[in-house]
Amino acid sequence: MTNHLTDALLAGAAADPARPFATTPEGRVTTRGDLATGAARMAAALIDAGVEPGDRVAVQVDKSVEALMLYLGTVMAGGVFLPLNTAYTPSELGYFLSDATPRIFVCNPARVETLAPVAAGAGIRTLDAAGRGSLTDSLPAPLPAPVARGPEDLAAILYTSGTTGRSKGAMLSHRALRSNSRTLADLWRFTDTDVLIHALPIYHTHGLFVATNVALLSGASCVFLPGFDPDAILAAMPTSTALMGVPTFYTRLLSDDRLARDAAANMRLFVSGSAPLLAETHRAWTDRTGHAILERYGMTETNMNTSNPYDGERRPGTVGFPLPDVELRIMADGREVAPGEIGVIEVRGPNVFSGYWQMPEKTAEELRPDGWFITGDLGCIDADGYVTIVGRAKDMVISGGFNVYPKEVEGLIDDLPGVLESAVIGVPHPDFGEAVVAVVVPDGSVSLDEATISGAIAGELANFKRPKRVMFRDALPRNTMGKVQKAALRADHAGLFSA
Repeated sequence: MTNHLTDALLAGAAADPARPFATTPEGRVTTRGDLATGAARMAAALIDAGVEPGDRVAVQVDKSVEALMLYLGTVMAGGVFLPLNTAYTPSELGYFLSDATPRIFVCNPARVETLAPVAAGAGIRTLDAAGRGSLTDSLPAPLPAPVARGPEDLAAILYTSGTTGRSKGAMLSHRALRSNSRTLADLWRFTDTDVLIHALPIYHTHGLFVATNVALLSGASCVFLPGFDPDAILAAMPTSTALMGVPTFYTRLLSDDRLARDAAANMRLFVSGSAPLLAETHRAWTDRTGHAILERYGMTETNMNTSNPYDGERRPGTVGFPLPDVELRIMADGREVAPGEIGVIEVRGPNVFSGYWQMPEKTAEELRPDGWFITGDLGCIDADGYVTIVGRAKDMVISGGFNVYPKEVEGLIDDLPGVLESAVIGVPHPDFGEAVVAVVVPDGSVSLDEATISGAIAGELANFKRPKRVMFRDALPRNTMGKVQKAALRADHAGLFSA
């Protein structure tokens, strides 16, 4: 038995170790051989620190090539990689660390003192944006051979937000990650001649398990950027072939006069996901560059489920067709609905997760015994087979590609003096896909304004969770059963961020 995932991801390193994998804006080139050796040394360091097969390694670090080595090294050591958003506050991290009980927690050296109290007994190691820290100060000799792991063993846990209860840790197997990356590399025609502009974060499934894994499997190289930078992306386009981004990337690039057909002439593929892409953005991009953005649909529990075609019409407002090895159906009232009818999307395939960490009851609610996963997304399939997402059965907000759990934000607002109740919703936003908006009902005991609410909760939430606007009203709309009608609130404020 081999190490199912990293054997596949690093096969190219053995075949051609001198081939470049990542080039940073500073001109640092990491070859595939460098990456494999660095990962093997990370694996050895983790094993020396006590990591055994199945142990979690939690990571909240800045994007760097060394952070990728840590991801690969964790899996090579038989561990389970747990990436955490760099924007999470100590109070937010405390939940994830106490729930996942990692053996090792890796963080930025500057945050050790702040985060040590919430480390939940994990051994703390450090890694900064330059790839330096206690983890890399004295790396041992490379691990001679990866720890054997099979297709169903866990490779990663990613926490995903819902609309009720606690955040859930989606358990992702070697099989799920390897199969989905292979499918996408083939479907999107990636080869060793491609140069991918990698500007996504690597604590998220899009940047780590789509962009990074696809590049590794296909032999492609990357322009490895620390984050979204329009100057760097436009500078890279003449010598690159592909970009993966969230809708925010495309709306911001469209606002730059330098974006034109000649700037994108060498590019062959622009992929968008993690949040809804407005049809108007799709059309504007085609007008400016001559390229149609390829939109796809996925989620933390499944990685990617559908994609618009590489060849053929990339239809604005849709997420294309189910992937070749993914089954998709639309269900309502226990039956599969007819084409054009709206229902809850369910998917089944090798990409589907193994369940929620330490939540067997929640797993049983959403993952059927026969393998069908109930996504909670509402959608339909048209007569041509294109899938369209029309909303969510639950009220999660996706802003800039990140999931926001409304109840978490509402709880903080409701606890403030002068607040009777609140409702947090997502409304269309030209840059973020959806913007978080809080609708607040004052109780009249103190004077409230938008700045007061925003300032009071800012220190408790990552920036992407904070409301872009706070609106006030005398009462929240409710149905006859007393449930707040968030659909009505979304309709009332749908034009809040329109031009």
